[in-house]
Amino acid sequence: MRTNLLRTAAAATLVLLLTGCAAGARGAVRPEPPSSGARSEPASSVGSKIASVKGSRITVYRNKEGVAQRTITSPNDYGATRVFLVDRDEGEWLRVLLPIRPNGSKGWIKATDVKLAETSHRVEIDRGAFRFTVYDGDRAVRTGKVATGEAGTPTPPGRYFFTELVKPVDDGGAYGAYAFGLSGFSPVLKSFAGGPGQLAVHGTDKPSAIGTRASHGCVRVGNDDIRWMAKNLAIGTPVVIKG
Repeated sequence: MRTNLLRTAAAATLVLLLTGCAAGARGAVRPEPPSSGARSEPASSVGSKIASVKGSRITVYRNKEGVAQRTITSPNDYGATRVFLVDRDEGEWLRVLLPIRPNGSKGWIKATDVKLAETSHRVEIDRGAFRFTVYDGDRAVRTGKVATGEAGTPTPPGRYFFTELVKPVDDGGAYGAYAFGLSGFSPVLKSFAGGPGQLAVHGTDKPSAIGTRASHGCVRVGNDDIRWMAKNLAIGTPVVIKG
């Protein structure tokens, strides 16, 4: 599976949908060439499976007995094909992490409704150390400093995944060179600027704030780091926030 990028959008969309961890975001967003951070099956036993929705919507079930829980549309609000991180593969049924409140929600989907791929990458973010590490299997391939949420708007720990990648035209804006949407939401901000308070990992126009608590809940990284992530990490890549 290849990275799903935003097709068309405006800067206002970015501001509305993400938490708003950085004020004053500006500039349109544009599509970028997809990365090759995930591959189609067959997959090895060490990676994480990513389920990409085939059609325009998918039914999420409460259990494998077929009790419907909700319907989720695809593409998502950014124009990216809907993906889920697979938590358990039982053949005909897949238990997946859902990009909804509360954080950590799971549901069952039918394997026939999605295309499966795998990535060996994962991102771990240590809030206490203000540091991220990208792993390829058991090997650390990139590490760097981060900024996290302020005391009143903390970055919530948990297991998430990248839901979309957006590219501001203006690299000097508040979101930096790129912004990856996360499947999680702020525990404090139920809405922000008209959006749902979605979290993100993104670049910054204030590198001096890296290594501090400075955001409304998003994770900020340096622009060199977010450019590397955009090139190497697929939508659906698991992200673990701890500390």
